Order: sequence, then C-alpha cells, then structure tokens
Amino acid sequence: MTHAARVNLRELVKDRSRVLSSLLIGQLCDPKFVELACLSGKFDIVWFDQEHVGLTTPQIEHAARAARAVGIPNFVRLYAQNYADVMRPIEAGSDGIMAAMVRTTAEVENIVRWSRFYPQGMRGINGSGVDGLYGGYASRDAYYQDSNARVFVAIQIETAEALAEVESIARVPGIDMIFVGPADLSQSLGIPGQFDHPRLWEAVDKVATACRAANLPWAALAVGVPMAEQFINRGCTLITHAVDTWAVNAGISMIGEQWAGVFRKQ
Repeated sequence: MTHAARVNLRELVKDRSRVLSSLLIGQLCDPKFVELACLSGKFDIVWFDQEHVGLTTPQIEHAARAARAVGIPNFVRLYAQNYADVMRPIEAGSDGIMAAMVRTTAEVENIVRWSRFYPQGMRGINGSGVDGLYGGYASRDAYYQDSNARVFVAIQIETAEALAEVESIARVPGIDMIFVGPADLSQSLGIPGQFDHPRLWEAVDKVATACRAANLPWAALAVGVPMAEQFINRGCTLITHAVDTWAVNAGISMIGEQWAGVFRKQ
C-alpha cells in the first residue's frame, strides 16, 4: 500500500522561485468548504486554525481528506502544550503543523522532537491511521522514513520573546518555515494593530535577516496587497492573503453591489 500522489509541502516551500498563496480556514471548517476553496485554483496551500477555533480531530481528518482529494497540501495551526497536541493532527492526515505563540528556542526543539520519528525526533509511534496507511506500509522503517520526509513544521514568530530568540529559533534543525503573525506580534510589541508602525517592520526585518542567515523560507499573513508587497520585498515567499470568513463576506458584498439596482431600499 502507498500514499496516493501528493504534493510534499516541505519540498514545495523550499522552492522560492515564486510566492505561494494560502488560505486560512477556521470558523467555516467543513469538508465542502475546503473542497470548494481547493477546487478554485486560487490557493497553493490551505491551513486549518485549531488554535482559535478548537477544531476536533475528526474535523481535521475530514478537512485534510478534502484538501488531499484535490491535491492541495495543508497544515494545522495549534498551540503546542505537549507531544499529543502536535502528533494528533499529523496522524489525522494533515501534512504538518504550525506552532503558535512560541516563546523560546527550547519550545521549538520540543515541537520538532514531537513531530518526527527517530533519529530526527521522538514522536510517539502508532501507524494505524491514515498517515501510516492504516498499517499498510511495507515495513515500519518505511513508515518512519516517509513520515520524516513529509511532515512539515512551521513556527510562528508573534511574541516579543520569540523575536528576541529568532536567530537561534531559525537554526533549529527540522524547521521548514518561519511564519510572521503581524497582529499578535504588534500587540506583543505594545503597538496592537498598528501595521504601519516602524517597530513592527523593524521586527519583520529581524525575522527576514535571521531566516536569510539560516537559509530558511518565511511566510506571513497579510492584511491587504500593500502589506503583502512589503513582506515580499523583504523576501517572504508564502502569503496568507485570505481567511474563510473574509472570503465569504467579500462574496456577499460583491453580490450586494451587483444587485443593488434591483433591490433598492424603499
């Protein structure tokens, strides 16, 4: 038994010849919505927000399956308090995880350890779920090697503490990407929501420099095209430019504008 052909997310983000697009799915996390978004052809990657929405393991299983069926890689954002927090989304079929609210290099080292099997880490072994082909790998070694080659690990820099250690965090073996969370990072810097503040962009420059030194790609969530362009000009190669509820609200607004002449308010 083998995995159906699928995009290796770890390899995808290494290719920095173009900027990748991504969609955050949280409040509207349903397999049909995931499938619709993936079929649109507008996104290279989708990711699921367990941190803010509290997605269950079955929800992640169904969402990951829907993305996988269309050939779009996915990962889960989570708050990693222990190895089970990290391991379960991977065993549910996600291509990897992104750890939120990280503060120290030691935390990052643990997250990598919980994500990968020996010798890259010490993830708990099961293999009876979809990530292990429901026990269908030809050998245990094949399962361990394939999983270690596929499982994507991203780390969010969104706290002042993590920013202070970003150089060492970026050099932790096994990390695939750093992700800038501008909203929480600005709050941690005492300038909440001030996306044009020089201190925020000084922080972004520090992240970009650390990633460049470590030869590590980095990503960010952009609120509007001008913000995305500022990230890209600094070397960002993955932009989250859409959120599920933003997309639905934009569609509703567009329909309202198109039909405004027909349904005039009396």
